[in-house]
Amino acid sequence: MAAPKKGRKPSAQGRPGRTLVLTLIALVALTGGMFLSGHTTPRLGIDLAGGTSITLKAKNEPGQKNAVNKTNMETAVGIIERRVNGLGVSEAEVQTQGTDNIIVNIPKGTDEESAREQVGTTAKLAFRPVLAGMPAVAGGEATPKPSASTSGEKAKGDKKDEGAKAEPSGSTSADTSGSPSPSATTQGRAVTSGLAAQDETPAPSGTTNPGSSAPSGSPSAQAPAPEAPAAAPGIPADLQKKLEALDCSTAAARADAGSKSGVAKNGESIVACDPESQFKYALGPVAVEGKRIKEASAAIDPRGVEGWIVQMTFDGKGADQFGDITGQLAAKPAPENQFAIVLDGEIVSAPSVSTAISGGNAQISGGFNQKSAEALGNMLSYGALPLTFEEQSVTTVTAALGGEQLEAGLIAGAIGLALVVIYLIVYYRGLALIAIASLLLSAALTYVLMSLLGPAIGFALNLPAVCGAIVAIGITADSFIVFFERVRDEVREGRTLRPAVQRGWPRARRTILVSDFVSFLAAAVLFVVTVGKVQGFAFTLGLTTLLDVVVVFFFTKPLLTLAARSKFFSDGHPWSGFDPKRLGIKPPVRRTRRPVAPLTDPKEA
Repeated sequence: MAAPKKGRKPSAQGRPGRTLVLTLIALVALTGGMFLSGHTTPRLGIDLAGGTSITLKAKNEPGQKNAVNKTNMETAVGIIERRVNGLGVSEAEVQTQGTDNIIVNIPKGTDEESAREQVGTTAKLAFRPVLAGMPAVAGGEATPKPSASTSGEKAKGDKKDEGAKAEPSGSTSADTSGSPSPSATTQGRAVTSGLAAQDETPAPSGTTNPGSSAPSGSPSAQAPAPEAPAAAPGIPADLQKKLEALDCSTAAARADAGSKSGVAKNGESIVACDPESQFKYALGPVAVEGKRIKEASAAIDPRGVEGWIVQMTFDGKGADQFGDITGQLAAKPAPENQFAIVLDGEIVSAPSVSTAISGGNAQISGGFNQKSAEALGNMLSYGALPLTFEEQSVTTVTAALGGEQLEAGLIAGAIGLALVVIYLIVYYRGLALIAIASLLLSAALTYVLMSLLGPAIGFALNLPAVCGAIVAIGITADSFIVFFERVRDEVREGRTLRPAVQRGWPRARRTILVSDFVSFLAAAVLFVVTVGKVQGFAFTLGLTTLLDVVVVFFFTKPLLTLAARSKFFSDGHPWSGFDPKRLGIKPPVRRTRRPVAPLTDPKEA
C-alpha cells in the first residue's frame, strides 16, 4: 500500500462538494432563524422610515468651566438613550457628533412628543427646606395648610382636582360616617399632586403629634389649620427682597424664575414658584440631592386612594439625609415644617412634615395619570444630565420621502449589478455563471444578516448603508476577477484546467485577502472616527467585505473546482471562458525532422 504524499491537503480541494453543502446549510439555517425571529426585513433608519432628528448643542453650566468633555458627553448620551428608550422608543438612536453636539433620531410611529420632552431636559431634583412663603399674587388669598397635607404640587401631564395628603406607608385614613375624612382634604383647596412618605414605623394620617400611636385604620383626627405661610422676618434681607420681587403671575415669568433658580449652587438659598398653590417660597440650601434617588418608577397606589404615583427609593446616604431633614422640620411651625421638591428650579411639591421619615422610601402622588407618572419617574430614575443642552435643529422626515430615497437607492444598486453582470458575461462567458451565483449568495447573506442584526444590536439600514452595499458589489466582483485571471494565467502556461485551478488559487488567495483587508480597515477606521449616518455606510462596507472572503473561500473556489472536472470547461469550449483562442494560447510549433536512412544489417551488406 503506497503511503500518501507529504503536504497533500484533503480539504476543500479534495472535497469541494462537502464545502458547498455546508455553506448552503449555513445559509438555510440563517434564513430559518430570520423567519423564526419574525424580523424578515431589515430595520430601516430614520431617513428611510421617517421620524424626527434632533440636534442638541452642549453648553457649560454657569460656574463650571470645561464641562463639555468626552466623558460628560458620553454620560449624557447614555442618560438620554435610557430616557428615550424607557418610553418604549426602542429604536431611537443617540450619538455624539463632533465635540459638543448630540444627534437624537426618533423613528416614526413612536410618541415623539414625549420623547422630545425627555431629550436634553436637565432634570435636576433637590429637596430644600422652606424658610418662608407668601401668596404668589399680591392680595391673593392664602390657602391654609394642614400639617399632614401637601400644598401646591404639580403633576407633569394631565391634572385633576382632588385632595392630597402625606402619610407614612401603611397607614390609612377612614371615616365611619361615610363622609370624606377631614385629614384627606385641603380645606377647600384644589391640589393636583401630593407626596406620601413611606416610613418603617407608620403613623396615622393627620396626626400632628410625632409621638402619636393611633392604630392604623382608625379615624383620622382633624388637624388644626395653621395660618397661611407668610414671609418670616428671620430670613436674610436680600432673600426677603428676592421673595417679594419674584413674579409668578405668568408661565413665562415662572419659567424665567425657574431657569435662574435651577443654576443655583446647592449651598445657596433660592426663591421659587409653586404655580398650583399660587404660592412662592424662600428655600434654604439643598438638604438632599436628587442623585441620591436610587430608583424611581410609576405605579398604582396600592391603597387605591391616589391612583398613579411615583415611588422613590433613596440610597443609604440619601435615606439618612432625608430622615434627618424631616426630623428637623417636624418640630418647626408652619411654614417652616415644609420641604420643597424642586425640579429644574420649579417646585413640584411642598409637603409639610409631622414626623421624621426614615427608611429611605417616599412617593409622589395625586393628579398623575399613567403617562405623566411614567414620564416623571423615568426622568428621576435615569438621573440628571451633566451638561446643559439646547436644541439646535429639529428635522422631520416623512415616510414618503424615505420611501422615495430607498427606491432610488435600490434602482441605483440594480443598475450597478446589471452592468457588472453584463461585463462578466461578455468577458468571462461560462465563468460568469459562477460569479453570478456567488454574487447572489453574497446578496442573500447580506440581507439575512441585516435583518437579524436589527433586533440583535439595533442596526438600522439607512441610505448611506444602502450605498455601502452597492459599493460592495464591485469589491466582491473584483475578488472573482482576481481568481479567474490567476487560473487563466496558469492555463496560458500550458496546464490543463484542473491543476490550473489548484495552482492559481494560492496566488489569488493572497491578493484577495490583502485587498479585502485594506477595504475592511478603511471601513473600521471610518466607523470609529465618524458619527451618525456615515457609520451606517462604514458598517455595511465592513460587513460585506467579510462576507466576500466567506463567499470566495467557501463557495466560489469549491464551485470552480467542480466546474473544472466537467468536459465543458476542461476542454476549453468557446463559451466556457477558457477558449485557447480567446486566451491567446498558440498551438505548439511542429519541427520538421530530417529523414533518417534505415539501418542495414551488416550481415546483409
